Amino acid sequence: MKKTYFAFFLLGIFWGSNFIYMKWAGEIIDAGKISLLRVFFAFVPVLALSWHKRILSFDQIRYAHHFTILAALATAFTYFSMAKGTALLPSGIAGVLGATPPLFTALASHVLIRDERMNGLMGLGVGLGLGGITLISRPWALASTHGSIDMQGVAWLLSGAMAFGLSYVYVRLFMSRINVGSLAIVTWQMGIALILLFCVTDLSGIGKLFSDWRAATGVALGLGVLGTGASLFLYYLLLEELSAVAAASAIYITPVVSLAIGWTVGEHIGLMEVLGVSLIFCCIAILEVGRQQVACGGSAASINRPTLPPSEH
Repeated sequence: MKKTYFAFFLLGIFWGSNFIYMKWAGEIIDAGKISLLRVFFAFVPVLALSWHKRILSFDQIRYAHHFTILAALATAFTYFSMAKGTALLPSGIAGVLGATPPLFTALASHVLIRDERMNGLMGLGVGLGLGGITLISRPWALASTHGSIDMQGVAWLLSGAMAFGLSYVYVRLFMSRINVGSLAIVTWQMGIALILLFCVTDLSGIGKLFSDWRAATGVALGLGVLGTGASLFLYYLLLEELSAVAAASAIYITPVVSLAIGWTVGEHIGLMEVLGVSLIFCCIAILEVGRQQVACGGSAASINRPTLPPSEH
């Protein structure tokens, strides 16, 4: 059991560390190149794991249209948006905003899935999350040149969180009954995303990253191998020992880790940011409690929701 808890906290640390790696790399190369390298360095160990477990087959190609939609929505666009937004914001704030997919999953599920309506507690959670986002972005301070968070950065991060949240709903609606394991789905998804990103990314200047050992190591080892590839392995390890709800709860650690790292490297976190972070943290926790209440009330759909990794960031 100690190993399980260790894996749980390690997963949260890996996810929360992703934003400082994106921040470092964003000072040298653009978001498209960061996303391409991240997927490449993550795909290699994921493919090796899937190959070792012998879970890939040619029969799965018939689901290529589903894999491609997930690759575009939950991997290529999400990773690009996260990298783009993180380059414009403090990494700690980016980590908090990057942990909001549960909010958008709840909203989309309420609208699109009849059996997954929000209850009152989940509605409160969504309200707190939106309030936290407002406090962090401070749209009323746009006219000021001091203390204003870059709204473009906020928009990019929230669009990535929305895309990742919607991917859960897509899996729930169209892929919950297909006979393909989650690890196989993610392997196909990341492989296709790698192809998509390679086709649309301008590769000129990508080698500049490797002139800075800190940024290069951050992208290859921290963001790719650990923050995406190893995190995926740890997530499935936790799924075998714990429930999907408990495994997904590692996302609660993400904002704490990203803020702690940001504070360590000298990023300023003001009172408004602290209040906003607190509301978003409460939002994530309340949404999970509300979802468990719905499940206990007899909603099988809530119990069997997708087990893709929540917000790999």
